[in-house]
Amino acid sequence: MDSQLDLFANALSPTVEKASAPAQSRSRRSQAVARSDDEMVRKLEETGNYRILRRHVARPVAAVRRPEFSRVGVIVDTETTGLNHRNDEIIEIGAVAFTFNDDGAVGDIIGVYGGLQRPSKPIPPEITRLTGITDALVEGQFIDIQSLRRLIEPADLIIAHNAGFDRPFCDAFSTIFAGKAWACSVSEIDWSARGFEGTKLGYLVGQAGYFHEGHRAVDDCFALLEVLDQQRATEETPFSELYRASQRSRVRIFAEHSPFDMKDQLKARGYRWSDGSDGRPKSWWIELDEDDLSEELHYLRSDIYQWDEADPPTLHLTAFDRFRA
Repeated sequence: MDSQLDLFANALSPTVEKASAPAQSRSRRSQAVARSDDEMVRKLEETGNYRILRRHVARPVAAVRRPEFSRVGVIVDTETTGLNHRNDEIIEIGAVAFTFNDDGAVGDIIGVYGGLQRPSKPIPPEITRLTGITDALVEGQFIDIQSLRRLIEPADLIIAHNAGFDRPFCDAFSTIFAGKAWACSVSEIDWSARGFEGTKLGYLVGQAGYFHEGHRAVDDCFALLEVLDQQRATEETPFSELYRASQRSRVRIFAEHSPFDMKDQLKARGYRWSDGSDGRPKSWWIELDEDDLSEELHYLRSDIYQWDEADPPTLHLTAFDRFRA
């Protein structure tokens, strides 16, 4: 019995071309090979037994910016020597600037920057294993602030996949990020409702049907944009959802001085613990849409404090405030 791969054996009859064959002939053959590959992929996927990942190819920078996309977004990704923005340093930054409109429709790529920087201390071995960035690679390298500034200054929104990590590093690195609105493609998109079972970038890219060179800043930016701009059936794109979320005000509620025996109940409701070292009150806390504030305060007063006059601290946030250190 023929195997499934035999379906493609005759899809393209190989021909031998001389090295001196004209460029037009080579181009035709390349196009034929591409069509054969597409046909192979289609037939494999139709069996239901295969899922094909395509190499992600970065979108080109547009020669002309279309006027109907009046806003500018910049996807930013950093590679660092560690997790603490107070002690660790950026060793690579990538930025991809693109246009979009008020409905959250993505337009054109209008700028790209990627740069390495030598840190003040040797790069830890675990970071090199993760990113592939070595001390030799960053020797003599410095991030070009002026090139980066040309992308960041016009931005209406800066997007990072885990903005709570990237924004503190960017703010510590340069004042060009001061006063910018930020959005987080991890926490401000309901990926589970879209059929995704995780939020790590590599997983999102894979489930979207691609593979890419992960943990290098510019590559991650381009891959994230591809995922954000995917539309399935009648759904809005993830970026459109993200842009709407960035425009809503949020509020943090700190369940300060809550009874110790209520910690499991708070944790089950989505509260997280802050030990006070990051400037927040030492307490359990949660972040919600402002519309949910009254309901949450009622819950705390009735179920946690059991006191109608309890007044836990709150902090109102916009995209300009969120994800700061």
